[in-house]
Amino acid sequence: MTKLTYISHSAFIIDDGTYKIAIDPYITNNPTATIKVEDVKPDYIFVTHAHGDHLGDTVQLAKQHDATVITVNELAIYLANQGVKIHAMHIGGVYEFPFGKIKLTIAHHASKADNGEYMGPPCGVVFMLKDKTIYHTGDTGLFLDMKLIGEICQPDVMLTPIGGNFTMDIDDSVRATEFVKPKCVIPMHYDTFPIIPADPKEFVRRVEAKGFKSRVIQYGETIEL
Repeated sequence: MTKLTYISHSAFIIDDGTYKIAIDPYITNNPTATIKVEDVKPDYIFVTHAHGDHLGDTVQLAKQHDATVITVNELAIYLANQGVKIHAMHIGGVYEFPFGKIKLTIAHHASKADNGEYMGPPCGVVFMLKDKTIYHTGDTGLFLDMKLIGEICQPDVMLTPIGGNFTMDIDDSVRATEFVKPKCVIPMHYDTFPIIPADPKEFVRRVEAKGFKSRVIQYGETIEL
């Protein structure tokens, strides 16, 4: 049974019982994280883009646990130059790992390192695991091709931002849910900073009114999918 832990912001841990995959592990200096860096022991790390609140503790975790970082090519090269083990991919690419397949999707956002260096395009990701398919949209605005992602990948779970300002807000994420048609949708990327406030319970009410299953995961909570 695949388990999903919500660290907070856009950071999650997927645990299929054999492999642990950390996504956007922003823990240090994250005001809403209840999990400590030392609590996260990934085999793989996926990074959607290079902003500090997503790249987070990637380098430290990768080195400490000999984890492979999967991300877009430019960011992967940047991390490799810091001594991190990487697997570089790009938008539309599909690759089979020991835990299952990964497909990279577009995300309407940006991606630069703290020094201003371009880090390739931002992305979303679809994890096609043995028993579940999980679509993490990354930081993104609404886009019509989400319909194609839904049709092709048929996600069991969709992880979508609702905080607005830098990403979709609740209105757009409800529409995104209608596009993708996941079996369950989980809100993320809200309340971390004062500029992205949102009520996840409102999101759940609104998507459930559209006929979709949804739930809020508390910071540090683990659920079985």
